[in-house]
Amino acid sequence: MKQELMTIISQKQLAPRIFQMTLQGELVKEMGKPGQFIHIKVPRADMLLRRPISLNQIDKKAKTCTIIYRTEGEGTKVFSELTAGDQLDVMGPLGNGFDLDCLEEGQTAFVIGGGIGIPPMYELSKQLKQKGIKVIHFLGYASKEVAYFEDEFAALAETRFATDDGSFGVKGHVGHLLTAADVEVPDAVYACGANGMLKMVAEVFADNSNVFLSLEQRMACGMGACYACVCHVPEDETKSVKVCDEGPIFRANEVVL
Repeated sequence: MKQELMTIISQKQLAPRIFQMTLQGELVKEMGKPGQFIHIKVPRADMLLRRPISLNQIDKKAKTCTIIYRTEGEGTKVFSELTAGDQLDVMGPLGNGFDLDCLEEGQTAFVIGGGIGIPPMYELSKQLKQKGIKVIHFLGYASKEVAYFEDEFAALAETRFATDDGSFGVKGHVGHLLTAADVEVPDAVYACGANGMLKMVAEVFADNSNVFLSLEQRMACGMGACYACVCHVPEDETKSVKVCDEGPIFRANEVVL
């Protein structure tokens, strides 16, 4: 893990409260695993805690990385007001990233994302495709109005959509897509989203040992020192794992959701 003042190359709004930012710097040389995140300092003296944001795309040749985030509070609101040329204090990359080694060329992977859990699945899908893996995306949004990156995913591989209100794709949550009659059996499953969605994925694919979940937890230090983002393990619920340090990716059978 390293730290650098990275330069904002571009920023644009994709949907209500959803922004895409591209950063450039030497730190990109350290990035490689999909599912990792960076820890960004808010450029305001009264905000001490960094904000963890997943990597959406990595381009080592251009020394750029892209993040997609949703404005939730004052910190991310400050990020959304920055423009090209501004700099941000970035630490990373952090986290273990998704495991791609369990798959071989020609096998099938389901890539499942919900809401703001969708961004890191794009870099994952790109890397799976580079390995010769057949990828099928299952993406869920609250509504058509807040949907984003649909065309980018569809350009990579087969993509199925669901919205809570039925304004785009199938009506309902992602689970309605996964339990459809024409869904094949995947060799591995990767998911990122709200805890309820992750529980559903774990249940649907309970017989598959290659189910990888990216957990969303509030983080403070981002390095495993403060124990603010712990998650219990199934064999002994008095024990826990640190999401920022030992995760955020875990096999479904490794954690209690």
